[in-house]
Parts: sequence; C-alpha cells; structure tokens
Amino acid sequence: MKGDRFLRNGRFMLELREQLVDGQRRVFKETRDASGLQVVMLGLSITSSWGNGHATTYRGLARELKKRGHRVTFLERDLEWYAANRDLPEPPYCETHLYNNLHELQGRFASTIREADVVMVGSYVLDGVAVGEWITGTAHGLTCFYDIDTPVTLASLERGKKDYISREVIKKYDLYLSFTGGPTLDRLEREFGARRARALYCSVDPELYYRQKEAIRWELGYLGTYSPDRQPTLQQLLMDAARQWGSAKFVVAGPQYPSTTEWPANVERIVRLPPSEHPKFYSEQRYALNITRADMIRAGWSPSVRLFEAAACGTPIISDYWDGLGSFFELGDEILIARTARDTLRYLREIPEQERTELSQRAASRVLAQHTAAHRAEELETYIGELRRFKTSRVAL
Repeated sequence: MKGDRFLRNGRFMLELREQLVDGQRRVFKETRDASGLQVVMLGLSITSSWGNGHATTYRGLARELKKRGHRVTFLERDLEWYAANRDLPEPPYCETHLYNNLHELQGRFASTIREADVVMVGSYVLDGVAVGEWITGTAHGLTCFYDIDTPVTLASLERGKKDYISREVIKKYDLYLSFTGGPTLDRLEREFGARRARALYCSVDPELYYRQKEAIRWELGYLGTYSPDRQPTLQQLLMDAARQWGSAKFVVAGPQYPSTTEWPANVERIVRLPPSEHPKFYSEQRYALNITRADMIRAGWSPSVRLFEAAACGTPIISDYWDGLGSFFELGDEILIARTARDTLRYLREIPEQERTELSQRAASRVLAQHTAAHRAEELETYIGELRRFKTSRVAL
C-alpha cells in the first residue's frame, strides 16, 4: 500500500514538474527580448558548488538568461579552495573566465565591462568594495549588486565592516538585488542609500530537483553546515526528538560540526553531501527540517534555498518560524511550523500518510509555479527593463 502511494506521488510530481517547466518555457519564449542583452556577472563562484550556495544560484540564473536570448559572461576569482573542488569548470550556458587579482581583472576585462548592457557584482566577491568602485566607474550600462547574503551584509555594515560592500559603493549601483524582501528593501533605500532595491530570491532548478524513486530511510532529515546560531534549534527540533523516539531513524548532513557534539545513536551523520546527491537525500526522508540563521530570522522574508529544493523533491517540510514565511508557503497547508521537539514528534507520528503526501504536493505546486530559476530570470529581466525605461525617460526630460 505504501509503495503504491509512493509511486502515485512520484508520478504526480513528475507530471507536475514537466507541465510547469514546459509552460514556463512557452510563456518566456513569447516575452523574450529578441535583441538580447550582454550580461556580465562577477560572483563568488559558478565553477564550484563546494561549501557555498552561490554557484547553484548563478548557474540557474545564467542558464535561464541564455534561454531567454541573452549572453552571459561570468568572471570568477581563481581561489585555491574552489580550484580544488570544481564540479562544473566550464558551464555550457555562459562564457566563464578566471582571474587572479583585482589588477588582472581591470587589465583583461575593462572593455567587457564597458560594453555590457548589465554588470552584476555578487556578495562575498573578494576585494568587493574595490571591484564595485571600478565597475560603477567603468560600466556604460546598468550596474547592480546581487546580495545573496543580505542579512549578514547589513549586520556587518552596522558593525562598520566593509568586507565586500560599503555604504558608499551601495549608493553607486543602479540596482540592489536582495535575497531578502519585505521591510529590508525599504531599509536598503532609506538607511543604506540604495537607489533602487528589489527582491531576487533564491530559487530551485526543477531540471535537477525532483522526486527520486528512492525508499524512505529516515523519518526526518536536516541538511546544513554547522552554525552556532542554528545549533540550539537543531538540538531541540531534531536531536531531542530523536532521543525521545529511539526506534525512529534521523539524519543530519553537513560539515564543520564540532567533534564534541553528542549525537543520539539513531541520528545518522553525513559529513559531505554534494549538490548532485541532494535530490536523492530529500527523497529518502519522510520530512525535511529547515532551520534558519539568526540574522535571517531577524530580517524576515529570507527563504533558504533548502525550502524550495525539498519542496520540489516532494518532501514535506517542518520549519522554524520567521516573519514573511507565509508569503512563500501557506502555513499548516504547505509547510509545518515546529517550536519544540513535541511539535516535531506530533507531526512525525500523527499525520496520516495521505495527508503528508497532499501537503508535499501543495508545496511542490507552489514552488514550481513561483520559485524556479526561470522565474528569477524573468524577474531580473523585468527589473532591468523598468530601470532602462526610467533612465531613458530621465534623459528625455
């Protein structure tokens, strides 16, 4: 009986994914700008997804921009950490160049920057302040800063740090794209001087993340690098629940957890889990746990990509709460909120299988209809179009 339900759920997910992806492509093809744009991205990494979530975001965005008729060039600092762990050294949907330092970047790619229609600089780019000064002073087209780490960025700026962006450089970009929406967008303009702040949230790639035909191995799983501010919630929602339900199996995947961590005997540990194995991992869980960084909770409206990935794989999600979560998922209907181990155990033990399956299907429908890389490319295109029309109207005046 359970196997039949699993197969029906898998077929539903596959059909839904194919219908939505095909529909998106048809709509986007009709609205595509035939002339295309020359887009240059300078980001932390697109060639290596090891130890960072930036690569997945850039890959999806670059690929979908190419599908919409635009040409993308990606400039990446050649760092030893990523050089040793490149899982996509030559992305097929963009022209990728590595550079060693700021001097080389300026010497080799000045004309590329000047001739681009749009130049995007991402967060955590090494020498990001100097890069931003140079880009905004060199580019003839639109310039934008893509903050994949907005809550962390603003917290750092409040402490006076200028690791990859400064208040002065923020004011020079034409557009500030943020992984965080809600009140933070107004704050970026009002307190930090951004000319125009818009949300460009994380997204999921439905060509990579979908339900796998895997047997369920764990009642609840969590995927995330160790973070001191997330550990108390992990302890409460997963580890304490595991201790109270000793016959059930749980799993935590991710590196950098202290050797002193006392894991319950029924919690399996996976230290390294490459992105290529994430869909299989999600598909082997009855529920996926989402835990949010403290800075993101304070800011609100900061969805983790793990939310969209798990939902696209047809795995229902148990999450902590933060302001704005209800704008991405219907609380209680598409996502479950837990505050204690008792909440976690109630969901795991008491929700009927049919209800669990229906919850996962509703979440998947929401994500595939609103939060794919194709949607983000369309949103970026819209922002660029608005800004170009605004600049043209100002020149006319």
